[in-house]
Amino acid sequence: MKMKKDIVLSLVAVFSGVLLTLMIMSNSYLSTFTSPLQASWLTHGIGSMVAVLIWLVVKKRFGKGKPAKKIPHWSYLGGIPGAFTVLLAAITVNSPLSLSGSIVLMLTGQIVTGLLIDHMGLLGLAQRKIAKKDYLTVLFLLVGSTLIIMGR
Repeated sequence: MKMKKDIVLSLVAVFSGVLLTLMIMSNSYLSTFTSPLQASWLTHGIGSMVAVLIWLVVKKRFGKGKPAKKIPHWSYLGGIPGAFTVLLAAITVNSPLSLSGSIVLMLTGQIVTGLLIDHMGLLGLAQRKIAKKDYLTVLFLLVGSTLIIMGR
């Protein structure tokens, strides 16, 4: 059972990475015709409409169940860093840094930020020590980032 879950989660992670790459590529292409800000607004507008459509379908299909657990207010701010990620990606993809450099730096920033949040116990999460494997992950990411960026 656990192995199945690990495989499914790995496939979801790979699929998410592919979707992120395609989204950034199409958004940066759109920004060549307009501006990075307008491309970001269009991308988020379409994404919001799709999210509302999915929400309506799920709500209609599953109806009312147990009342949802109260969501912390800070969790609604999750879209703000995502919007900045899309905007900065549209700017950097059309620069000498290119798509691969942009993505590797964004992923590195997300992992390092996640580690710091876990280590300090911010946002109501349980405090967790940074393990040796976490340092190794960040080291590999930084080395890979350097190789990708310097290889241009």
